[in-house]
Amino acid sequence: MAVIHHTTLTPTKMELLTSWLPSRPWYRGGAAEPELVKAGGFRLDDPEGEVGVEFLVVTDTSGPHPTSYLVPFTYRGAPLDGAEDALVGTMEHGVLGKRWAYDGCHDPVMVRQLAALIEGRVRAQDQNITDAHDREVTASYTGDGPLPTDFTAGDDQDGTRLTTPQGTTLRLHRVLQPAPDGPLTPARGATGHVTGCWQLPDGTRARGVLAVLHAGPRT
Repeated sequence: MAVIHHTTLTPTKMELLTSWLPSRPWYRGGAAEPELVKAGGFRLDDPEGEVGVEFLVVTDTSGPHPTSYLVPFTYRGAPLDGAEDALVGTMEHGVLGKRWAYDGCHDPVMVRQLAALIEGRVRAQDQNITDAHDREVTASYTGDGPLPTDFTAGDDQDGTRLTTPQGTTLRLHRVLQPAPDGPLTPARGATGHVTGCWQLPDGTRARGVLAVLHAGPRT
């Protein structure tokens, strides 16, 4: 169970993301510096209790059309070997000390726990309250057997695509789109997905697809 510490972070997550987001190929902003506000998210527990796993939703209001982004973070007490390119930055945590913040798509702990969420073996946790489920996050899986976890992540203009040697793909929607009213329809051919909610600038709640899974061919 992750313990939520209500304390200070220096720099803040928003400050880290202000410089990091424009470097991503899926960033939709222009030349102006992002103006970010927290819009939602949830957490997943690390069974070992060592790594913080957070799916953060932030909205950039710098342009004429606010854009919401999904940013999976992992927080570690020491650098993750081989993940230098995935480091978003370091922070001083008021309780835990120095923390290394990574793009979670490149962190094996986050990938394993996201697969477990899709399979229904774990539940999403509230972003701000210890030991409380986030009931707005839903997951579905119609595949056979456990999911592989040997994903390799790569970014493109549409988001982040995680793939395995067996052909299983997991697409994270980095730029979030509110779904129309009514039941959410998974992508054609999908064998799993994750949905969640976030807050729009006008104060209303939006719901949409966060991640979509396509299983590889059977062997």
